[in-house]
Amino acid sequence: MRRFLIVLLVLGLACGGGWFVWQRVAGKKGAAQDAGGPGGGGPGGGKGPGQGADAQRPTPVLTAKVTQRDMPVTLEGIGSVAAYYTVAVKAQVDGRLLDMPFHEGQPVKKGELLAQIDPRPFTIQLHQAEAVHARDVAQLKNAKVNLARYAELRKQNLVPTQQVTDQVAQVDQLEAQVRADETQEESAKLLLDYAKIVSPIDGVTGVRQVDPGNIVHPGDPTGIVVVTQLDPIAVLFTLPEDDLAAIQRGMAAGTLTVDAYSRDGLTKLATGKLEVVDNQINQATATARLKAIFANPEHTLWPNQFVKARVQVAVRAQAMVIPAVAVQHGPPSATNKAGTFVYVVGADMTAQVRPIELQALEADDAIVAKGLVAGEQIVVDGQSRLKPGGKVALPGEGGGKGGHGGGKPDGAGTPEGGGGKWQGKGGEGGGKAGAGKWQK
Repeated sequence: MRRFLIVLLVLGLACGGGWFVWQRVAGKKGAAQDAGGPGGGGPGGGKGPGQGADAQRPTPVLTAKVTQRDMPVTLEGIGSVAAYYTVAVKAQVDGRLLDMPFHEGQPVKKGELLAQIDPRPFTIQLHQAEAVHARDVAQLKNAKVNLARYAELRKQNLVPTQQVTDQVAQVDQLEAQVRADETQEESAKLLLDYAKIVSPIDGVTGVRQVDPGNIVHPGDPTGIVVVTQLDPIAVLFTLPEDDLAAIQRGMAAGTLTVDAYSRDGLTKLATGKLEVVDNQINQATATARLKAIFANPEHTLWPNQFVKARVQVAVRAQAMVIPAVAVQHGPPSATNKAGTFVYVVGADMTAQVRPIELQALEADDAIVAKGLVAGEQIVVDGQSRLKPGGKVALPGEGGGKGGHGGGKPDGAGTPEGGGGKWQGKGGEGGGKAGAGKWQK
């Protein structure tokens, strides 16, 4: 009997201890679930594998505020850069090329020497013209002296009238000959000047087309070198003919500003002004051709470079502006014919669907005609995980990440919504709650 009582006592103690241990484990498990899962998650309620409540966990998103500001209206077209002036420098006289005192790609000024043709043949022609001119001038002087003498003798009736008339004609002929000699002399000087080839514009030289020592002719197809003016420089681009009315209204109001961007549209290269719209529309492409002029002191624009040209045609005053990535598209309805909407974050940190009406898209921004007011907070990233009325978590506001079995949880946010990081010890394989702490 004594031995039986001892066995009953041991069994009773064992059952009581088991019940006590089970109650402690169950209590810790419930606390871990309330804290965000067995992995010891952050204050925002992350969950470990197989535990927690997804329906109550806030969705992390990024937001932006609706702003109201003056918004430029731009039109964008693809174009290419063209030199403001392009000159193919050619020889204007035949001769042997003696020297080309420039380097390829060198900036040159107007009137700067580019090439020298052998000047000796033209110097000889000039000297011949000068000699003929001097001879005829001397003959003219003698004829004038004889005319004066014959006129005096005619007054005394010592010579016939015909002789005086003939002398007058001879003087006139010699005067005409002297004028012709002066023309020949000027022509010889011009040919001698053509032997010195200078730059006709301020610009940059290209690759030379001929080397010194060669005989050059005015009819050579390639010329000697091409000089292009790079400052200022032009951009030729096209826009759809439907945009022509907006361009004309803008030009009537004043000078239109044009920005030139790199081919990918990311880097702004220069700012200039619209100079001219071509006088006809290309019927094959239904586009109008435009020309803009840019100051280019740093040579950021280069001839034949492809660019994107954005011309500002107007400014929308106090427009409602949001990032274009915030705009979502859904099926049209009676109340939302366009099917465009955004998620608006309310004061209770829930996301609500708001139908909007877009007025225009400008690069990375969207102009909203109806549906939003300035200062409202809209979701710009994370919309795919949202449901209408669902809770959202912003960076730095709760939303800790639950630990996985044996893992190390690392959640962003604080219980108060401030900055910091939740660091906790991961749950152990059997779903044991992990311990954690908030570290500033």
